[in-house]
Amino acid sequence: MKLQEVYDFLDKLSPFELQEKWDNSGLIVGEMKREVPQIVVSLDIDSDMIEEAKEGTLFVVHHPLIFGNLTQLDFAKYPSNLLEKMILKKQSLIALHTNFDQTHLNRYVFEKVLGFEMASQEPFICMTEGEWHYHELLALLKEKLRLPTLKVIGKKEKITSIAMTTGAGASLMNEVEADCFLTGDIKYHDAMKAMSEELMMVDIGHYESECFFAEVLLAELKVLPILAIIANSKNPFHMETL
Repeated sequence: MKLQEVYDFLDKLSPFELQEKWDNSGLIVGEMKREVPQIVVSLDIDSDMIEEAKEGTLFVVHHPLIFGNLTQLDFAKYPSNLLEKMILKKQSLIALHTNFDQTHLNRYVFEKVLGFEMASQEPFICMTEGEWHYHELLALLKEKLRLPTLKVIGKKEKITSIAMTTGAGASLMNEVEADCFLTGDIKYHDAMKAMSEELMMVDIGHYESECFFAEVLLAELKVLPILAIIANSKNPFHMETL
């Protein structure tokens, strides 16, 4: 199957034009006319995946390997070290990032993983209404997202509405109209702002809230006449308990 055919399928599934202006979804490495023998799906790409995959493999990942302007290729440094290995093995790379967040990932995590019933959805924000008690909600999040601990801002004993954005969504807090906002990578000043505005926030992790990307996409790729498999992406953070 040609790379162009896979690209066109992905573009219909989750249009690349939906991506944010700062994003770099789409073709990162490759040639559209090239034949690809298999697809490997993962949240991110790393050196082990590249080395283990066969020559010509197409990787479809969530996070683009290249962000912003790449002004030099120093093969001793990231991401150039990975790009060199891929090029030598004639491998290709496509990213589905903020476009896929809008069309698939946020809703899947909100409904299928956390079990919430969608009340409304903005491009990056899912929301539900109901009644949850503080400890009940935190127990749910720990279980479903496999989080040993949680960072919480603005604790509320009773919660009647929940909003969620996977990945790093704290910059969207001004658009959230809910008692509690679930997202990852909450910074100190975001926490201070939320606390002053009486918005409860729970940091559900960047990796932990997006690690479902591969299983969501793999289900869609099954209609294609090409082998598609999942490679388990590694969480760059190690949780150490003493």
